[in-house]
Amino acid sequence: MRRFTVRRPRLPRTRAGQRRLVRVVAGLGTLALLPATWLHLTTDGRLHTAADVPRTDVAVVFGAGLWDGEPSPYLAHRLDAAAELYRAGRIRVVLVTGDNSREDYDEPDAMRAYLTRHGVPDARIVSDYAGFDTWDSCVRAKKIFGVDRAVLISQGFHVRRAVALCEAAGVASHGVGVDERHDATWYYGGAREILAAGKAAADAAFRPDPTFLGREEPGVELALARARTSE
Repeated sequence: MRRFTVRRPRLPRTRAGQRRLVRVVAGLGTLALLPATWLHLTTDGRLHTAADVPRTDVAVVFGAGLWDGEPSPYLAHRLDAAAELYRAGRIRVVLVTGDNSREDYDEPDAMRAYLTRHGVPDARIVSDYAGFDTWDSCVRAKKIFGVDRAVLISQGFHVRRAVALCEAAGVASHGVGVDERHDATWYYGGAREILAAGKAAADAAFRPDPTFLGREEPGVELALARARTSE
């Protein structure tokens, strides 16, 4: 019976070889950080608090999961921020975008129900049922719902990526980062963003079609028209 041995990679023995290895490792590290650097440069000056965000007709709230059919705590906090902006008169319409890829999972309807319970009229809420990821939500906001300018609401670790991607999709954006206590979920989300930054940079560069595009929908336009006639 033949025995197979696994050979361990050998480190360079010469100083020149070691210097080359260090340069390669440093270069790979720099490449890994480029997407995150791009996110920070792209979103500089576009992140705000709920109190100082520019008045904008439309806010976009991104899905963040359901617990037993109700918004997860992170999603609920995003919706609370949207309701606060609406009550303060800083937005007129809320576009809720999330996953409804199967019959028993409906983020947008759960988000709509939560907002109406917290004082946002149903007529001021528009649902996007095919917001399967941040890029899809941004592209659909522009191409399907005709949103040219928006306030984006998400947790602080995600909102930079949301702003950068919506800007790349043609939506002039300002972000409101929702504060969260720094628990395990927060740290996981922050770590995940490092990897997600690479996909975001690729999406912005190559601009792929979303998972589902479909036909244009007048929901945002109609909601804004109703808002203007009632003011």
